Amino acid sequence: MRRDYPEVGDLVVCTVETVHDYGVTVSLDEYPGKKGFIHISEIASGWVKYIRDYVREGQKIVCQVIDVNKEKGHIDLSLKKVNEHQKREKIQEWKNEQKAMKLLEIFKERIKKRTNIEKIVNELEEKYETLYGAFEYAVNFEDKFRQNHSGEWVEKFIEVAKENIEPVKVKVSGYVEIISYDKNAIDHIKEALLKVHDPNNGVYIHYVGAPRYRIDIEAKDYKEAEDKLKKAVETIIETVKKKNGIAEFIGKEG
Repeated sequence: MRRDYPEVGDLVVCTVETVHDYGVTVSLDEYPGKKGFIHISEIASGWVKYIRDYVREGQKIVCQVIDVNKEKGHIDLSLKKVNEHQKREKIQEWKNEQKAMKLLEIFKERIKKRTNIEKIVNELEEKYETLYGAFEYAVNFEDKFRQNHSGEWVEKFIEVAKENIEPVKVKVSGYVEIISYDKNAIDHIKEALLKVHDPNNGVYIHYVGAPRYRIDIEAKDYKEAEDKLKKAVETIIETVKKKNGIAEFIGKEG
């Protein structure tokens, strides 16, 4: 459920409205109608002579909330407490939520008007933390999403999610070494590798340097990736063994 005010410690996306000599007034993009203030001492580490060297009107910035006074409507912010990694992550999160709101409009157009949208959104945000997180979950764990929710709206929600969000994929890599002294060794090795090489299923084989080969796996989650890797290795070892060769799993990358 969306809050009226951010909490101390939250990262927030802001738009710079006015730059003063003593600080900066901003609007909080995720909290319509809410303003915040960054004192000059919270602009950057060290002495700040000209604030405009750091921010300008209309600029999008990420700040950390350091104080909230709901009675007075004051929100104090810090720019210097946010590092580049936090900034990138927060901006991406904000962009995702902007996209989620657009997908919500598409979703609204496809379901019956009597459906309680607010109740659905609150339910999804409570379970998945964000609306975008709900759309992502619907794409990556379609069956589980159906198990978690009921109602005519579920299929339409999944439909919108699948049309607009790419499934998240994890990657796992492992190495095998294959040795064969048979006169047709190259053909036997090729046969074993092609038996598991399946781009449509997220399994890729790469030549590293004799006798080593790399298996790259793409999957929805790490458990599925590990299972695919294990199955691929077992198939290679079994196939090579039948041709009087030796195949050994060396280990995973990293």
